[in-house]
Amino acid sequence: MHLRTTLAGLALAIGSIHAQAETIRIAIGTQDTTINCATGGLLIRELGLLDKYLPKDGKYKDAQYKVEWKNFTSGAPLTNEMVAGKLDFGAMADFPGSFNGVAFRDAGKQSLFITVLSGSTRGSGNGIVVPASSPVQSLEQLKGKTISVPFASTAHGMLLRAIAAQGWDPEKDVRIIAQAPEIAGSALRSNRIEAHADFVPFAELFPNRGFARKIYDGSQANAPTFHGALVDAAYAKKYPEIVTAYLRASIEADRLFAAEPEKYSELIEKVAGIEAEVNYLFHGPLGLQTRDHTWKPEYRQAVATSIDTLKLLKKTDRGLDVDQFIDDQYIRAAFQQSGQDYDQALANYAQLPLQANDAASGQPITDFKRLAQIWVRGEDKVRHYASPEAALSALAQLEEEGKDIRAIYAQAADSGIKLLANQAWFVRNDKGELSAFLLKEQAEAYAQRNGGTALDFVSANQTLVASR
Repeated sequence: MHLRTTLAGLALAIGSIHAQAETIRIAIGTQDTTINCATGGLLIRELGLLDKYLPKDGKYKDAQYKVEWKNFTSGAPLTNEMVAGKLDFGAMADFPGSFNGVAFRDAGKQSLFITVLSGSTRGSGNGIVVPASSPVQSLEQLKGKTISVPFASTAHGMLLRAIAAQGWDPEKDVRIIAQAPEIAGSALRSNRIEAHADFVPFAELFPNRGFARKIYDGSQANAPTFHGALVDAAYAKKYPEIVTAYLRASIEADRLFAAEPEKYSELIEKVAGIEAEVNYLFHGPLGLQTRDHTWKPEYRQAVATSIDTLKLLKKTDRGLDVDQFIDDQYIRAAFQQSGQDYDQALANYAQLPLQANDAASGQPITDFKRLAQIWVRGEDKVRHYASPEAALSALAQLEEEGKDIRAIYAQAADSGIKLLANQAWFVRNDKGELSAFLLKEQAEAYAQRNGGTALDFVSANQTLVASR
């Protein structure tokens, strides 16, 4: 009897301990179709990376974790749910992220920008497109036209800066209307809109789908842009180890993506419906943007500029202390625990490097300024070529073999950004060498300065075939 009583008491005591064990919610808002957020959301979720790093000792020894994921198509509704206490973390761009900080403050709370996920210190990623049949070739030709943009987005901020750089009055010289990406895609297809400004990945996605042309890249405004992750400050104060665990999972997602960009570009397509070739354009080696967890001065400035733009748009009448809003202690801790040097990464501005041999000659590629690439459908790896003319020669052979080409890429000769080659302009010099450019006017200016002929992709291809 005494033994039974003792065992029953022990069982009750154990049950009481478990009953008192805390259940900790980890509610993460992500944007799956905004592929810059992939290493802060989609990949962590799909690969089950978060559980690897969640603390399981000390004050967390008996904790039970309840991980919740919610997907959004833009930052504004994600912010609403964070402010309402329904989400603990959120991934979004600099502009909506700054609005997140303002919205928290206005609600008597605080959020923290804890890491960059991916971006461009020069501004690549945001862009302006026109219908494929439009005669417009540059931003200058949009004066007096209607331009749609997702309001309160990072693309909105880019558009306003681009208009200001032209010396235009945004109230008089252009008509800016609000339009979400999914609506803009339909409008561009049917020529119901003259131009559309958008964030990652739509300025490349729409041209890749064949119904739009990119006529402006954010790098032309030299306006740094990024996507990053935020956390409710009260949550971070209570559970700092969980914040660090989330960031360690993000660092691993980044490492995996860097090692096998084609594989994870395919995974993003499978989950989010954004074509793998567009994902690779951004996040493959020498990509349009750089995955980067560090708070470079340019990204801090992007937040400050976004806050100023919010004032301009009368979305807030007060500033936000950027030095308090951006908190790098958690990402520094995550780097240290991952065995990486944060300060070394902070000083690194290089694009994701490429080590490759020319698919035609087999020789190592040592100069990447004229790199061109072909992704053949059904092949696990992108083919690399030392020059656009080498790639176009290979393309002709591949097409003769009946191969389905997913994408052709080229590096812009002036900016170094990766381009969809079939949308690019080229200059052919007297040696038959091709140099790629985003815009017709850039190619023509280069040809005038250096000699050569400006050609669109079809003409460049035909000229090369004729010279063989």
